[in-house]
Amino acid sequence: MNLIKSTGTFSFFTIISRILGYIRDILIAIFLGAGPLADAFFVAFRIPNTFRRLFAEGTFNAAFVPSYASELSNGKENADKFATRVLSLLIFILLILVLIIEIFMPLFVYLIAPGFSEDKEKLNLAINLTRITFPFLFFISLASFFSGILNSHNRFAVAAAAPIILNIFLISVLFYGNILGDELVYYLSYATTLAGLIQLFYLFIYVKKFYYPKISYKFLIDEKVKKFFSKLLPSIFSSGVTQINILVGTIIASFQSSAVSYLYYADRIYQINLAIAGIAIGTVILPQLTKYVSFNDTKRIFLIQNKALELSIFLSLPATIAILIASEEIISALFGYGSFGAIEVNNSGKALFYFALGLPAFAIIKVFSSFYFARQNTKTPFYISLISVIMNIAISLLFFKKVGFIIIPIATSLSSWLNCILLFIFLKKDNLYNLNLAFFYKFIRIVFSSILMGLLYYYLINFFEHNLAYEENLKSAYLIGTVLIGFISYFIISIFTKAFKISDINLKY
Repeated sequence: MNLIKSTGTFSFFTIISRILGYIRDILIAIFLGAGPLADAFFVAFRIPNTFRRLFAEGTFNAAFVPSYASELSNGKENADKFATRVLSLLIFILLILVLIIEIFMPLFVYLIAPGFSEDKEKLNLAINLTRITFPFLFFISLASFFSGILNSHNRFAVAAAAPIILNIFLISVLFYGNILGDELVYYLSYATTLAGLIQLFYLFIYVKKFYYPKISYKFLIDEKVKKFFSKLLPSIFSSGVTQINILVGTIIASFQSSAVSYLYYADRIYQINLAIAGIAIGTVILPQLTKYVSFNDTKRIFLIQNKALELSIFLSLPATIAILIASEEIISALFGYGSFGAIEVNNSGKALFYFALGLPAFAIIKVFSSFYFARQNTKTPFYISLISVIMNIAISLLFFKKVGFIIIPIATSLSSWLNCILLFIFLKKDNLYNLNLAFFYKFIRIVFSSILMGLLYYYLINFFEHNLAYEENLKSAYLIGTVLIGFISYFIISIFTKAFKISDINLKY
């Protein structure tokens, strides 16, 4: 496996998806802004989108890939039998879950957005929209099953490209935003569920080469299947802890007008880097790390782990510094149009600033968790994540009335750093990870390169201050220009400081 090239392939399609996601969100900002319609839609969309991130962005892989890869090493027939049993049970469980939630949707929406109860019209709209979007959960979960099989065979590009379909569908609907008026939120909700179905068919076409899906009605639950499902829920919770913390934040934010929307727009920005610096790396290393764990090849295990952490910090640290310097300018340039006014820009900018403080932790959690998942241990990350979520809830509830919605990104970042530190402590305690000297040297160079890039970026933001002002029409072009200059300068500085070596691109692990 070539870590950088595989991560690059995964990241390329992820970036395409995120760019389309940005176009989608800027159109939503123009037509819906941050008002009651936007709040209702974002609650309805947050559920399928959270599950998409939980399942499609590596969490399902965390439990499935090590188990499936283990069966694959014993022959394709064993792997196919295991996959069929998992798929059959998964379909049954998902159908029951979706049916129950659809029946009790009013209660479900009240639980995820209790603040909406003060506005009956908004609450009813959120209930109707969530009823439409919730079947997406069924389709995306099965799509993630197919992605897990593809990733087990080191076919990362197809699975990484799948989320593009959702954004294409939503953008297509948003082009008719002026015509649809208030009905736009309903069409977006239908498009979400339809995109989930198409995404499932898209992955089915590619997965047939490695596994032809079958459904067994006998529901044979052997020890291997039991073991997999016993790992699945802890892996969803632990690998998706950042998304769970954000979902908790959405619930609490529903008590403040427009707060759900502020958090949504801020969340969209840092997720771009998280997808590359955390999710992509965690997904790419898992199959190979699982193989070396089964061979008990300690030397290669520690080499991959150190390189994965090094790459994660190399990608997340400069992004963190850039966002901290220009959080409001970024929100303004990307979303500050139409119904999304200066107040909305300011509030979303504040949320983005505090989310950025936790960005390196968000990424490192994904990498550290993979070290456990490769060893088919999902319980340790689960317990650590549980502590993190409890801390997040406690801080948010204690200070929400005094500080308002801004406490939510602060709590999310603090709890994520706790999660990150605890994972590191337990990995060391269990002798599952050792930092080598090469990592320390690289880390110092990465920090130095990031600081130099940050100084340059600070100068650029101040130099183009007037061009990046809210009322300027070409502000997005200037933002893209400054980002490109900062990005290129970071890589040039990194080559000179040897934080990054061109030769690393061809290294195989």
